[in-house]
Amino acid sequence: MGHGTPDNMSWAGLLQNLLVMVYLRQIICGSVRFSIPEEQEAGILVGSLSKYFPPPYQLLTQEYLRNEKNTGDFYTTEQKMDREVLCPEETKAEECIIPHNAIVGPSGDLIQFQVIVEDINDNAPHFENSEIHLSVSEDVTVGTSFLLDDQAQDRDIGHNGEVQYHLEGYEGVFSLTVESGPVIMLVVQRTLDRETQDQYQMALVATDCGSGSLSATSTLIVKVADVNDNCPSFSSDSPRIVTIPGDSTRNTVVAQVRATDPDLGPNAAIVYSLSPKVSERVKTLFSLDSHTGHIRLTQDLQSDSSEELVLKVLASGHHCPPAGTHVTVSVFPTTRQVPEINIRFIAEHQNQTMLLPENQPPTVLAVLELGGDSGFKGRSLSIEEDVPFSLSPHNGTYLLSTSKPLDYEMKSEYHISLVVRRPSAGGFVSTGSRRVVRVLVVDVNDNAPQFLQSHYQLEVEENNQPGMSLLWVRASDADSGQNCRVTYKLGKHTSTIYKIDHVTGELSVSVSLDREQQEVYTLTVLARDSGSPPLESVATVSIHVLDQNDNAPVFLTPHFVFFIRENVPLLAQVGKVGVTDPDKGENGNTEVRVVNSSEPFVVDNAQGTLRCTTNLDREMEDRYELHLLASDNGHPFPLTSSARVTIFVEDINDNQPKVILPNSNLSCLTISPATVTGTMVTKIYAIDEDSGLNSEITYTVAAREPGGHSSPFQLDPRSGNITLAQRLLGKDLGMHHLFVVVTDGGKPDPLHATVWVNLLVNETMEPCHLDSVPRSLPYRLTQTPSEPPMCAMEEGTTRAAQMILLVGLGMMLASICLFVVTAALYLKQKQRRPQQNHRGHVEENEIPLRLRE
Repeated sequence: MGHGTPDNMSWAGLLQNLLVMVYLRQIICGSVRFSIPEEQEAGILVGSLSKYFPPPYQLLTQEYLRNEKNTGDFYTTEQKMDREVLCPEETKAEECIIPHNAIVGPSGDLIQFQVIVEDINDNAPHFENSEIHLSVSEDVTVGTSFLLDDQAQDRDIGHNGEVQYHLEGYEGVFSLTVESGPVIMLVVQRTLDRETQDQYQMALVATDCGSGSLSATSTLIVKVADVNDNCPSFSSDSPRIVTIPGDSTRNTVVAQVRATDPDLGPNAAIVYSLSPKVSERVKTLFSLDSHTGHIRLTQDLQSDSSEELVLKVLASGHHCPPAGTHVTVSVFPTTRQVPEINIRFIAEHQNQTMLLPENQPPTVLAVLELGGDSGFKGRSLSIEEDVPFSLSPHNGTYLLSTSKPLDYEMKSEYHISLVVRRPSAGGFVSTGSRRVVRVLVVDVNDNAPQFLQSHYQLEVEENNQPGMSLLWVRASDADSGQNCRVTYKLGKHTSTIYKIDHVTGELSVSVSLDREQQEVYTLTVLARDSGSPPLESVATVSIHVLDQNDNAPVFLTPHFVFFIRENVPLLAQVGKVGVTDPDKGENGNTEVRVVNSSEPFVVDNAQGTLRCTTNLDREMEDRYELHLLASDNGHPFPLTSSARVTIFVEDINDNQPKVILPNSNLSCLTISPATVTGTMVTKIYAIDEDSGLNSEITYTVAAREPGGHSSPFQLDPRSGNITLAQRLLGKDLGMHHLFVVVTDGGKPDPLHATVWVNLLVNETMEPCHLDSVPRSLPYRLTQTPSEPPMCAMEEGTTRAAQMILLVGLGMMLASICLFVVTAALYLKQKQRRPQQNHRGHVEENEIPLRLRE
C-alpha cells in the first residue's frame, strides 16, 4: 500500500492535467469565432488560426473556405456563402453560425471554430400578389383607415430586412400609415364619389432599409362601391304636353315619362306611379306602367268635346323622396263639326308611328288630307310646334316632309302636332281639330369610336414580368345598339410581343422588355364598332423602356497585351483599355482601375488608357501581369467585370558591357616561350545586361605595347579568346600590353568598356602582377560627337568669321600652355618614379583616355 501511493498520486495528477487541458481547449475552441459578409468573392481573407493554435493547419471541409497550411490563414472559395441558403430556418435570427472542424498542431488536435455569416442586402422585398384589390364605399368618412393584408416579405435581417412602404399615384385621395407589426393602413384623405370616378389604381412600393436599398411594387386597385346617394329626377326630354284624338282606342300609348338615377343596380331602381291627388277621371282613363313609365288608355275614348287632363307622375327610388312631373293630355273631340285629318304614310311605319333613318336628306313622309263636310272649305293644316318638319299644299292635300336631316344622337323621337285652322277676321284660328304624328329616328352607324386621348405615353422599366398589364385604352361611340359596341385590336405592323384585350382594351406585354434591344415602341391601336359597315378610329401608344442596371461592363478583349520600352517618361501611355456598357446614364458610366495596385500602372479613365507611374527598367522586371476591374455606377448596386493585362518591357541600350575576366587592369599572365602556336593563352569575358542586339558583344584590340612590331597574340572578336598567332622568338620576351575595347551592338550608338590584358613572355613561370596600368596610350577612342550647344546654333552668320578667328587664336594659345604643363609634369614624374611602388592601386577597369574632340 505504501509503495503504491506515489504511483497513484502521479497518475491522478496526470489525469487532472489532461482534464484541465481538454477543458481549456474546449474553452478556446468555443471562443474562436470569425465573421464574414455573405456572397464574397473567392480569395477574401476570413481570419487566421495562428493566433490560437500552433501550425500546421488543415480544414476538414473546404467547400466554402480553404486554408494555408503553414500560416493558418483561411480564405473564401469559389463557392459563395449565401446566408439565406445556409441558415434558412434562422433567416430572421441574429446570427448564422457555420461550424468548421480543423486539425491543428504537431499532434494533430481536432478543433472546432465558428464562422458567422453576416447578412448583406441581397434580397429585395417580395409581394405574394402582384395586385391588391380593395373595395371602399363611396360614403366612407374622410380619415377612415383600411387594413392591407398583403405585406412584402424580405429574407434579409436587421436594417436589410426592414421594409418601408409608400404610395405612388393619386396623391391627396389616399395616404398610407404603417404601424408596428407592421400593420399597413390605407387612409382616405378626400371624399369619394363613385359617379365621378369608380376606380383608383396606385402603386404600393415596399423598400428595404439596407445599403443600396431594394424595392418591390404591387398594384393597389381600389374600387369605389356604390351607395344610394342619388335620387331619381325626370329628364328634360320627358314629355310635358301630349295631344290625343277623342276617338283613341284602349291601350293606346299616350306618352312615356322618363326619370334617371346615376346610382347602380338596386340603388338606381325607379318606380313610377300616379299621384293620389289626380282626379277620378284620370284614374279611370289612364294607367301607368311602374317600370317603363308608359301612360296608356284603359278604355276607348268617344269624346265630342275638347278636354284637358292633368296627370301628376311620381318617380320613387329607394330611401328617396319621389320626384314629380306633370303631363297634360289634351283630348280633341271627333264630331262631324270638326274636320278629320287623314294620313297616308309613305315612309316606313309601325302602329301609326313612322320610322325614319337619321341623316336622310329632306324626304316626304306622308300625304295629309282634310276630310268631312263640304262646309269645311277654307280650312288649312299647319304644324303647331317648332320641329324639323314642314307641310306643303299639293293638289288639295298636304305633303309632310322633313326640313333637314335628322340626327339620332341629338334627338331620337319627335311628336308632330298637326292643327286644323279656319279663316277669321283676324287671320286663321284653331278649330280645335288636331292630330299628333309620332316619328322615331332610327340610328345608323354614322359615328366612329372616339378614344379618350389620341396619344398615350407610358414608361416601363425593362426586365418586367411577362404578361404585365401596361394600360387600358378606352373609346366611346355616340351611336346605339350594335353600332356603339366597340372592340379593340393592334395595328398590322405592331410587334407581336404586345397583346390587347378585344373587349376591355387592356394592353399587355407578353415578354420581358430589354432596353438595350429597343428603347421606344410605338403601337397603333384600332377601335372598331359593330355597325354595318363598321367604323374605326386610331390611337397611338408610345412606350419608353426605362433602363435598369442589368449589363456589366465589357472589355474589348479579356486579355490585353502591350509592349512598352523601358525608361519611358512618367505617365507615358501603355495602351488603350477599352470598355463598354450598353446601359444608359449612370448605369452605363464605367470606371476602370488596377486591382493589384502595387504594380506601377494606373488607368486614365478620361482617355481610356493605361499609364505607367514610374520609370521601367527591363533589367529589373521585363514583364508585368495586371488585372483590371471595370465597374459601372448603376443602381441599386454596381456591376463589374475583369480583364487580364500582360505588359512586356522592351529593351533599350542603357547598359554598357561589364568586363568579368580579367578582373583587373593590373592582372598579369605569364606565357612560356615554348607555347605552341594556336594555343589559347587567355580569354576576355564580358557581359551586357541588355537583351538582343544591345547585348551582343564584340572585342577589339585598340592598342598594343610595345608597338614597334606586330604582336604575336591574336584576339577573336566574337569569343574574346586570345591565342598565340605565331611562334615566340627572343624579341618577344618581356611584357605585352593589349588595350581591348569591348563594344555592344546597340543602335544607333553602341556602348563601350575597356580593359588592359597584360601578358608576360618569360622563361620562368612565376606569377606576375602589375603595380600600375600602362602609362602611354597611343590609341584614341572615337566617340560619337556631341550635339553643338544651343548658343552656337543661335549665333548669327555675321559673327562667323570673328568666331573662327578667336577659336583659332585660343587653340594656339592652349597648345602652347599644354606643352609647357606636359614638360613640367614629365620632369616632376621622373623625379618621383622611385616612390610609385608605395601608391594605391588604380581603380579597376578605369583607364584614362583622351577622347578625340
